[in-house]
Amino acid sequence: MSGEAAPLDLVALARWMDAEGLAGAGEQPVVARLSGGSQNELYTLDRGGQRSVLRMPPVTAAAERMDGLRRELRLVRALKGSDVPHAELIAGDDTGAVLGAPFYLMHAVDGWSPADSRTWPAPFDTDLAARGELAFELVDGIAKLARVDWRARGLEGFGRPENFHERQVDRWLAFLGGYRFRELPGLDEAADWLRTHRPRSYEPGIMHGDYQFANVMYSHGAPARLAAIIDWEMTTIGDPLLDLGWALLGWSRGEEPGGNGLGYVDLTGMPRRSALLEHYERVSGRSTEDIDYYLVLANWKLGVVLEKSYAAFVAGQPVDPKVEAFGPIVVDLLQTAADLARSLPAGGR
Repeated sequence: MSGEAAPLDLVALARWMDAEGLAGAGEQPVVARLSGGSQNELYTLDRGGQRSVLRMPPVTAAAERMDGLRRELRLVRALKGSDVPHAELIAGDDTGAVLGAPFYLMHAVDGWSPADSRTWPAPFDTDLAARGELAFELVDGIAKLARVDWRARGLEGFGRPENFHERQVDRWLAFLGGYRFRELPGLDEAADWLRTHRPRSYEPGIMHGDYQFANVMYSHGAPARLAAIIDWEMTTIGDPLLDLGWALLGWSRGEEPGGNGLGYVDLTGMPRRSALLEHYERVSGRSTEDIDYYLVLANWKLGVVLEKSYAAFVAGQPVDPKVEAFGPIVVDLLQTAADLARSLPAGGR
């Protein structure tokens, strides 16, 4: 092995790759560990002149995380051959018998992620027109995901799309109840609004669950091109329009992008929200008339989710010190949700 690779059983891995008919028959792969996802480990594999990426949970992970990887594997199998930008599956093992945990191999993606650099690389650092295209590409990715025929691709039973919106508020309030330690202004006001302003219509589809600049990769250079959607840990069958609301969190307060506490990238020069909505509708075939509901839900739900990590930090649990910054971000997200709900026309459905 090279780099900082963990002690994978390369003999067993090579034997499995041979059985799968992968390139480099009889060779032992050269493996190196990558930095990356928080839930799973990533390794590059070089064998037979082909580079791939192996994704798996730690062998000591809980059963829940093992099952999560199996869900990811099922999802990427279903997406294989689709026009959704992603690291396409090469092969995978559901059983965990080969390496002690389930894993899959995917094609390596030559690109960059906004979450890695925290700044836009050239030419997007100075060319605002080129930077704006990054947002269109971001929206394009989930628009293509939303139009995938998930039933035809074997994802029946992958999630629980029935009564998806009816469950959201109570589910996430119950989640928050497990760790809540402080007052959260705006939480209840936004929750009450969400209960009475559910979408007029709802068509189930594949949703990523955490769709934002941090979870995509772009090809190098201009023009902007989305290379892959990554980190599928939260994927399910639900309402794809929530992914759109999540992606547009930086546009929560109006047409022009503005800060909402999630400023890991500079949104200066990004398109108006209406232009992005038009692009999503054109590609996905779905209406965005209820986007305000999805923006309220996205802000509210993300605040609830981030509060769990912040609560762990306050309790002195071993978490990344950067989680301390979540404290004010949570407050801002929930207040944004309540302010937006308050600004919208009265009435429910």
